[in-house]
Amino acid sequence: MSEELKAKVLKFEDLIEYQDGAVVSREIIRKDTGTVTIFAFDKGEGLSEHTAPFDAMVQVIDGKAEITIAGKKNILNRGDMIIMPANVPHALYGLERYKMILTMIRS
Repeated sequence: MSEELKAKVLKFEDLIEYQDGAVVSREIIRKDTGTVTIFAFDKGEGLSEHTAPFDAMVQVIDGKAEITIAGKKNILNRGDMIIMPANVPHALYGLERYKMILTMIRS
């Protein structure tokens, strides 16, 4: 974590900006036990289906996302969250521009 983020009151959505036609990420915390990363997805952008070896929690902080887990589509709006289970295929897609916090716990 950069020193600029420590011991300050911040708004997650202000820590990252949208970029046209892109998915942007910024790691906020990295520890052996897990990470916290913020993402900004442009409308129509996403991450193709993949798996992760750890549970992960997604919190949408702006916009609207489609998160598919094990083939089931879930629509998330600002303020919604979902847990993506370890080793289960999932994909993310921007129904409109959206920002999310990804918290991955490794232990």
